[in-house]
Amino acid sequence: MSISFRQSKTRRRPGMAEGVGMLAGVAIDAVLADPRRGHPVALFGTAAAGVERRVYGDGRARGVLHVVLCVVPVTLLGHVASRARNPVARAALSAAATWAVVGGTTLGREGAAMAGLLEDGDLAGARGRLSHLCGRDPSGLGESGLARATVESIAENTSDAVVAPLFWGAVAGVPGLLAYRAINTLDAMVGHRNARYERFGWAAARLDDVANFVPARITGLLAALGAPLVGGSPRRAAAVLRRDGHRHPSPNAGRCEAAFAGALDLTLGGVNVYGTRVEHRPEMGDGPEPSVADIRRSVRLARAVGLGAAALAVLAVLRRR
Repeated sequence: MSISFRQSKTRRRPGMAEGVGMLAGVAIDAVLADPRRGHPVALFGTAAAGVERRVYGDGRARGVLHVVLCVVPVTLLGHVASRARNPVARAALSAAATWAVVGGTTLGREGAAMAGLLEDGDLAGARGRLSHLCGRDPSGLGESGLARATVESIAENTSDAVVAPLFWGAVAGVPGLLAYRAINTLDAMVGHRNARYERFGWAAARLDDVANFVPARITGLLAALGAPLVGGSPRRAAAVLRRDGHRHPSPNAGRCEAAFAGALDLTLGGVNVYGTRVEHRPEMGDGPEPSVADIRRSVRLARAVGLGAAALAVLAVLRRR
């Protein structure tokens, strides 16, 4: 019996180490956020850009090659790291990987910075800051337009920067954490509908859609549950999520934005300008357009969603092992 007990304890220890590591990584992100220089994701982006220069071609096959050359080595690196037998080493590696790929604290700080600028009446500063959150052209946006862009970006990025990496960490450990962040970063770099990337970026964009399918829906559910924290109703948020979540052109972003719209009792969507491209997004929600005060409410909701996702991820890792 003692032998059986020791074997069972040995089998549980890797899961315990990974769970503790993920929790520590979330805590480190809460304290340190993202470094301004030398961030691992930025280093990966530099390497991916170098690969792009060597393999670029106006076709899907070249784009697939680019994704393989960028994602597979990172995933293998995560696999090697996850093979560490020492529980302390496993926990430390899991913590480092989680911190590297989770960006909830930086997202919240960017939202708070936008709110502060708009509260001070600094439209020029807010327009300049918007690029930290999304790629919309801020030159024609007033206070309401900047508030809407910020709330929508916080909603979508809560899934991309927090829920999705934690989900894949729970599913596949360190390899899942690193692979997801690589995929999401490639989508941000080349997954655009323009002359250069329409075909080359197809693989990165579609793979990112697949990787975010489940996390986006988890984000929507957690946002609906967290509605009372921002003065909203879970029932109303869930109703807006069901009614409007599928109307967005993105299969995933709409779920996040619709849930935030319902939880915050706002209307999101409308005309978005990206350089020379104008997109007409369907409206989601039943309330007024976002105001400056709603930015801080969306940040509070995003933090609640992130904490819920972290708790679910750690519990899933412990149960999986």
